[in-house]
Amino acid sequence: MAASVFFVVELDVQPGQADALRQVAREMVDLSQANEPGTLNYEYFLSADGSTCHIFERYMDIDALQRHSQSFPPELSRRAQSFRPRRLTAYGKVPEEVRAQRVDPIRQAVPGFTAAYMEPLSGFSR
Repeated sequence: MAASVFFVVELDVQPGQADALRQVAREMVDLSQANEPGTLNYEYFLSADGSTCHIFERYMDIDALQRHSQSFPPELSRRAQSFRPRRLTAYGKVPEEVRAQRVDPIRQAVPGFTAAYMEPLSGFSR
């Protein structure tokens, strides 16, 4: 199986904030695409009613994930934090130190936030 790491992040979008999310998403996607060759997928999906957003993230390896986490300007990171994360599901081997850096701060700051880690079992990637 591949060494890549996948994430699906689910966000709550407050009424009237879908356009702000669209803008932040465009900026984050543009920066990631231009500056992060190890980011293989970084895609946002919005529900028809604009209340829920899923982000699909796939990284070549843990190093690429860590580079992604450090790549956004502080102002853009602050704006992105205005959308409440509800759930994160990670697929692949995510080291404990990465969990502590990336996920634990969200879990501590956002009541009800959940994270699940799915270890590789079987399969292939093309």
